[in-house]
Amino acid sequence: MQEITLIGQDTTCYGEDLGLKDGLALLLEALAGIEGLRWLRFLYAYPNRITGKLLETIAKHDNICKYLDVPLQHASPEVLKRMKRGAGADIFLKTLEKVRAAVPGIALRTSFIVGFPGESIRDFELLEEFISQGRFDWLGVFNYSDEEGSKAHALDAKLPKRTIEARKRKLMKLQQKISKRAKQQWVGRQLVVLAEGESEQTPMLWEGRTQFHAPEIDGKVYINDFGDLEQLEAGRFYSAEITEAHDYDLVARIVSGPLS
Repeated sequence: MQEITLIGQDTTCYGEDLGLKDGLALLLEALAGIEGLRWLRFLYAYPNRITGKLLETIAKHDNICKYLDVPLQHASPEVLKRMKRGAGADIFLKTLEKVRAAVPGIALRTSFIVGFPGESIRDFELLEEFISQGRFDWLGVFNYSDEEGSKAHALDAKLPKRTIEARKRKLMKLQQKISKRAKQQWVGRQLVVLAEGESEQTPMLWEGRTQFHAPEIDGKVYINDFGDLEQLEAGRFYSAEITEAHDYDLVARIVSGPLS
């Protein structure tokens, strides 16, 4: 077993029912000791549960992926209050600062809901400003959907669908610029890449991912140069150099491998 991904609506509350303090950190510490385990990651982390002990554990072990998915949902305190969530942009920025200081080079992912009932122009501007300042590696934006039976369905001040869609497009365009600048800094880096198989686009390319890419949800690493190897093996790890960067995806050449 070379990769483990722990998934839960809020993995950071692991062990609370057992009376454990920093239960997730304890679990990660134990799993990191599995012989042969190369990548260990978890999804998802609530911002108010990201403790110093958890960050210390992530930083301490080479086989715990330097990757954190924190679904923030919004940055406006008013919108978050209507969502029955707390905090806001200022607190979130301090959390991001703490995470990056504790785990240098960590990849951060988040997701937002745009068009929540009552989302004003100022609320949306706060979200734009936060995204610019947050500099997330990966970011998803979802349209608010008025689901019958949900608590939000009873709220007033619903936004027109075209307004919601326009706001989503604006945020994704902003993130595209942020991502492009960030990915350019990856060029020249040598990273471990998990080869996953031939690309659906063309058999001339293989697809893979690094520890900074969660399975199926982030960008791809396209491998167009096998180096001294005639072929690659799906499911094996290789050392690769990043040679090109695009808005979300990377291009790499194999340097050595497969790694034992």
